[in-house]
Amino acid sequence: MKQRRRFSLICLFIGCVLCAWSQAQDSVQVKKTKVYLEHANTLSFDQAVNAEAQVLVGDVCFRHDSSYMYCDSAYFYEKSNSLEAFSNVRMEQGDTLFVYGQYLFYDGDARIAYLRENVRMENRQVTLFTDSLNYERIPNIGYYFEGGMIVDSLNQLSSYYGQYSPATKWAVFNDSVRLENPNFTLYSDTLHYNTESKLSTILGPSVIVSDSGTIYSSRGWYDTVNNTAMLLDRSELVSGNRILTGDSIAYDRQNGFGEVFGDMCIEDTLQHIMLKGEYGYYDERTGYAFATDSARCLEYSQGDTLYLHADTLQMTTVDSTYRELKAFHGVRFFRTDLQGVCDSMQFNSRDSILYMYDDPVLWNTQYQLYGDTILVYMNDSTIDFVHVKQFAFAAQEVDTTYYNQIKGNDLKAYFQGQAVRQIDVAGSVETIYYPLEKDGSMVGLNFLQSAYLTMWLNQNKIERLRVTNNPKGLLTPIPDLKPDQKELKDFFWYDYLRPQNKEDIYVVKRKRVQDAPKRSNKFVH
Repeated sequence: MKQRRRFSLICLFIGCVLCAWSQAQDSVQVKKTKVYLEHANTLSFDQAVNAEAQVLVGDVCFRHDSSYMYCDSAYFYEKSNSLEAFSNVRMEQGDTLFVYGQYLFYDGDARIAYLRENVRMENRQVTLFTDSLNYERIPNIGYYFEGGMIVDSLNQLSSYYGQYSPATKWAVFNDSVRLENPNFTLYSDTLHYNTESKLSTILGPSVIVSDSGTIYSSRGWYDTVNNTAMLLDRSELVSGNRILTGDSIAYDRQNGFGEVFGDMCIEDTLQHIMLKGEYGYYDERTGYAFATDSARCLEYSQGDTLYLHADTLQMTTVDSTYRELKAFHGVRFFRTDLQGVCDSMQFNSRDSILYMYDDPVLWNTQYQLYGDTILVYMNDSTIDFVHVKQFAFAAQEVDTTYYNQIKGNDLKAYFQGQAVRQIDVAGSVETIYYPLEKDGSMVGLNFLQSAYLTMWLNQNKIERLRVTNNPKGLLTPIPDLKPDQKELKDFFWYDYLRPQNKEDIYVVKRKRVQDAPKRSNKFVH
């Protein structure tokens, strides 16, 4: 906020200065004063050159008000109050401004000096170099228009057109602007620069290149002393494989810290992941990124993009090879083969495990998994297997009123391609499934209890089943089923929570109060 306020004040100050210059030129009537010849070694008239010109040679000096002009030779046009000076030209105004060149035409009535050839303007620690300089004494501005350079104690700036005000210390650069600093080089179309504060104001398409990265911006400011910047209008910061974009970016180059306001995006082009939000920041030194306010993450390494939303997202990248992603509160994600919700989530690319905590629910085609904690083991962004720990419940929709169900202490679902191929359940296993005839009609409800169960599936249908350790089973025909037999204890169908598409991840959906499992896996006798 302080940086924004500072930038606004600077813009206001520049506007006031320009306005003052304009008013001075438009409304102030300058009183004309005479240009005086102070001394010269010889004075003569040359009719062949100009009948009105005094020809002066050797140690020539003119005075106009408080300004002095020196040269080796000159033509003095006393009637028009002007002069031409040749060789070793020097202008002095007070004890702070000195201008050098090889040729000068000075208009005393307009108070404008036109200097050419190896021109140099010195104002304390600031030096302007060019071959063509016009210096207007009334607004106290010197400007070049065929290329020039301004050098101060820290920076060197060059452009095709430029102007400098010794009074305000502001310089204006246009066309092919280049600012060279020991730590970076700035290329721009339009740039304002203060030689006292060393503050550069970006007013056109610009690129800032340094060892740590590259900045693209068309509006903002850069403090070349403290290496801090406020960048506006969808600026972009590139650091290695990471790209930081936002409506406005407050950047501290020395500490490698970028803070983003409005439509923020942090992209890792190597890991193929993007972090987005309305606010966030990135630390180049630690590889830590943070996003909040409509925060979302896009992972696109395998073509099938994963869209994830949470209140807060954190990402840490180490050595460009390992990343850790954390999501907190209201986590919802969508991919064509996998959808899920939970309160918090973590992913480590080192072990390729997605951890889901606090009321996690996971969906794959017709299958729903939920429990205390869900671990999704990835293999090159495809699912290897899912591990539901401590309390585990899996359900498959057969139709709108019948569901295959498995419950146990520990469950593992193995994937082949994008579909579940095998389910292993251990500890106090209970299952309900509906065997089907070849024509698709249901035979009945098969209820099983066992210590361990393995189920093989093919195209979302049970291919075979294996139970161990004294299994108990009961097949009940469909006509004989009672309503309370159709569901295991702690069964809930959370389809109303399921993200339906990439836009649905932003919709806030909460579990109904009655849909809260009691976390009991004991057999009901």
